[in-house]
Amino acid sequence: MHYHQMSSFALADGIRRQDFSAVEVLDHFLQRIERHNPDLNAIVVLRADDARRQAEAADAAAQRGEDWGLLHGVPMTIKETFEIKGWPTTAGHGKLRDHVSPRTAPAVQRLLDAGAIVLGKTNVPELAGDLQTFNSLYGTTHNPWDAARTPGGSSGGAAAALAAGLTPLELGSDIGGSIRTPSAFCGVYGLKTTYGVIPTRGHVPAAPGQCRKRDLGVAGPMGRHLEDLDRMLSLLVGADDMEAPGWQVHLPEAHCDKVTDLTVAAWPDDLYCPVDTEVRAGLQSVIDLLRAEGAQVDEQARPEQVSLKDNHDLYYTLLAATMGGGFDEAMREKLKEQAGSGDPADYRTRFARGATLSHADWMNLDEQRAQLQRRWRRFFERYDVLVCPVTNTQPFPHDQDTSALDRHLIINGRPQPYMDVTVWSGLAVLSGLPALSLPVGFTDSGLPLAVQLIGPAFGDRNLLRIGHLLARHLHPDGLPMARE
Repeated sequence: MHYHQMSSFALADGIRRQDFSAVEVLDHFLQRIERHNPDLNAIVVLRADDARRQAEAADAAAQRGEDWGLLHGVPMTIKETFEIKGWPTTAGHGKLRDHVSPRTAPAVQRLLDAGAIVLGKTNVPELAGDLQTFNSLYGTTHNPWDAARTPGGSSGGAAAALAAGLTPLELGSDIGGSIRTPSAFCGVYGLKTTYGVIPTRGHVPAAPGQCRKRDLGVAGPMGRHLEDLDRMLSLLVGADDMEAPGWQVHLPEAHCDKVTDLTVAAWPDDLYCPVDTEVRAGLQSVIDLLRAEGAQVDEQARPEQVSLKDNHDLYYTLLAATMGGGFDEAMREKLKEQAGSGDPADYRTRFARGATLSHADWMNLDEQRAQLQRRWRRFFERYDVLVCPVTNTQPFPHDQDTSALDRHLIINGRPQPYMDVTVWSGLAVLSGLPALSLPVGFTDSGLPLAVQLIGPAFGDRNLLRIGHLLARHLHPDGLPMARE
């Protein structure tokens, strides 16, 4: 049986009913890992023996009629940046080489409490700080559709493992497209959730053991089946334990039942960050499909006073401020010098200025963000969803020779700054909106194509419902598998 083609929750149902065993399912995935992972380097920590003991316990529980939860006995992987008690959590960073977590991140614990079995952890760029996946501790992860290309980052190992059928489910994180870009590059589904609805405590970065909320970043589900994302979302959503005594998270139920019900805004391209021709064509195919199926589509609709450039300027400054919060004083002094003397249009200078913001300046920018969030809220009173690119590029060849701030990508024959990869994904991050990366097909050379669906804050369930409506037309037989 091809367990790697089944949804996670179908696997759990079968294990509970004893149609097949958790040990059988685990061994199936371990065999695929043994066959495919050496070429991909997607899973970098593997604990097969521990997983088998847990699978045996899951089978024994099923025989006794016990139900561990929605993921009873299902093996899965977790992005390496999430802490799990007794496991290494290094974020690919040399100074954390020997760090073994004394705690488990709340989001991971919720999956364990639902019966999941973690068999391994997947690779990330150093400190989850790149849109490629490589680091000095674990090496390079390759795209399963073309090993010469990146699977994206920072959840690149997660997306590659899903696309190759090495795991049925993943927990990713996203602060700069880190769920959506790898999902797009590898042809799987990935949901960036509304900011704050899933606890990110126990994610590195921030530093291990920190309790404060990290600005902009979220956790979210990744998978090959949208129903997996939907049900995993239900498991993950909820206040952190420090806040749970006072409030709860309630996401509204989905309300769109037919494509004909949809009022769609489309933002297919922009002169500020031009989109690769084939990526643009994939997006246009979805816009055409929506129209053909009876949706109302407006390609001129934009939130009031929102431009892609202004959004990115504010987003990138706040992103730099978040990333710069962990720097030591010597690094901050160096960045202050760069901020005062560098080219203001250069990403290196822009990062330096954001990373060294005063608190007063940060509060002024935070007010601008709050005003922007209100404009998005008004926008989504008129539109159910915004359809736009995940990013401006196809999966690109590995490029590890320079800093991300110094690289360039060739888009339609012209160089664009490498960090422009974050421009389109930043639309949702800055205002804390949910966004889904939805596979839509392949380029002429066989690389995955995807579109981004963005919805209103706390509209995560409806966004997944819209994804379902489209996926019925785009992938009636399920997503293609990168490795058989």
